[in-house]
Amino acid sequence: MELLWPGFLLLLVLVPILVALYVLGRRRRRPEAVRYSSLILVREALPSSSFLRRHLPFALFAVALAGLAVAVARPVVVASVPTNEATIVLAIDVSGSMCSTDVAPSRIAAAETAAANFISSQGSSTQIGIVAFSGFAEIVQAPTTDRQLLFDALQSLQTGRRTAVGSGILAAIDAIAEIDPNVPKSTSDTSPGVEPAPVPKGDYAPEIIVLLTDGSSNAGPLPSAAAQEAANRGLRVYTIGFGTANGGAQDPTCAPNLVGREPGGGQGGGFGGGFGNPNNPGGRGIDEEALKQVASLTGGTYYPAESAEQLEGVFQGLPTNLITKHEVLEIGFGFVGFSVLCVGLAFILGRAWRPLP
Repeated sequence: MELLWPGFLLLLVLVPILVALYVLGRRRRRPEAVRYSSLILVREALPSSSFLRRHLPFALFAVALAGLAVAVARPVVVASVPTNEATIVLAIDVSGSMCSTDVAPSRIAAAETAAANFISSQGSSTQIGIVAFSGFAEIVQAPTTDRQLLFDALQSLQTGRRTAVGSGILAAIDAIAEIDPNVPKSTSDTSPGVEPAPVPKGDYAPEIIVLLTDGSSNAGPLPSAAAQEAANRGLRVYTIGFGTANGGAQDPTCAPNLVGREPGGGQGGGFGGGFGNPNNPGGRGIDEEALKQVASLTGGTYYPAESAEQLEGVFQGLPTNLITKHEVLEIGFGFVGFSVLCVGLAFILGRAWRPLP
């Protein structure tokens, strides 16, 4: 349970104040004079339940006051509702290190094949979009149910310099925002804006982002900052770290595409996969901690893959068949009803037990 207006819980301080006034008032009440030979006889003559009958109506009233205070704070719960309107955005790393041939015929070719098989396995009503990122990110194909458009988009991918994981996430957010009016566009240095208020914890949108990379981010916004924007919109990000530890030679049919495609159109710099060993530019230098953090922040999962077979398994194991739409339900009316019931019961018991001391 979440509270939309938690500050109103301060009204709960009225309950102990009321209890204190009640106790103080009863102590100040002047006792009536009695004449009995022994007070023990009086105590034994009183019903054993007189204490409960004397104070239970007030206790119910105090509980009712506490319930109203919680109701004013607007408690909500998140309910999962199955949906057939799922949308998946594939954010694929096209940095130069994806040309490595440690995964035959190359990492990027293996990624394209796995993505194509994944697309083919999805239901006809599932919308899929494709984002490519290197030193910058762009929406290659907006979410669509047209499988041929998606296959053509995969075949059109070209490599570029550097790796901007955060930019890939933000572009995926924008791709989803284009088709879902409930998801605001991302805010970044290139498209500044006011960040929306975070959705309640556990309130997920019926869209997910699947991000595949073989390196660590060395351009664009921090992956954690971009992940927070996704989390604020209820978008889950499932991350995949792809490549072997040893790396491999560069695919000659892939590497020439790097020329002129680094940010700003310059010619300098290396492959920029974010690797710690400059002598092994095609090695596996995945920042797994960053990818795990992205997944954790957004409610997704991180998957490692060191071969084409493992990557196929990761794609096929993604929880796309469990995508649900989460609706936020206010339950303050329940607390109000409970409070009204307590007040009514207190009134009835007070009237019924009034003759008792």
